[in-house]
Amino acid sequence: MAWYCSGSTNAELIENLFKAELIQNERVKEAMIGVDRAHYAPSRPYSDSPQPIGHGATISAPHMHAHACEYLIDYLKPGSRVLDIGSGSGYLTHVFANLVTDSSGSAVQGQVIGIDHISELTDLARDNMNKSEEGRELQASRKVEFITGDGRLGWKEGAPYDAIHVGAAAENLHPTLVDQLRAPGRLFIPLESEDGRSARDILSDGQFIWVVDKREDGSVHKEKVFQVSH
Repeated sequence: MAWYCSGSTNAELIENLFKAELIQNERVKEAMIGVDRAHYAPSRPYSDSPQPIGHGATISAPHMHAHACEYLIDYLKPGSRVLDIGSGSGYLTHVFANLVTDSSGSAVQGQVIGIDHISELTDLARDNMNKSEEGRELQASRKVEFITGDGRLGWKEGAPYDAIHVGAAAENLHPTLVDQLRAPGRLFIPLESEDGRSARDILSDGQFIWVVDKREDGSVHKEKVFQVSH
């Protein structure tokens, strides 16, 4: 159903996702309306499908970004700290920034760190955000930072994070990422394997999105929430 949500404009795309109940939270809707995908997807930006962004990478379909925001929304509040692993074109990093910063000028401000292992994509994300006045301000104020590095190791310098989003499938859940979560905090991650099995062993099972919650007492709860195609 999600692929029927494409629109001719950014607003129409987001409205279609909302009508299909793939976006349910009004804050998520407003945050996504506030970021024009045309700044981040080089072709067919308002199509609800993945798009190549160069260097063998893609920007995920808008409905996947909506899912990520919906599952993380309770941890995306003004003042929250977020790590966006595999930030790619910078689109979702910008959406997260809309959710954790307050344009009213409040002293309580969040920060989003986007990390990608491909330096050209880190540069691309910065350039994409600079296409809008809001994006330039977010970077100038360091409410958004893009870093080149191995996202499997997280980014210890900015921890702890209220929310961590992983944009590319990982073979297993790296304990380092859970360590960098605040208690309480939530991690959203697509996994190719679970319970110590290799990706090859469970290829027929497909890829699943997991949410990993670190609760206030420090205990960790993992839940497989839905399957996605490769």
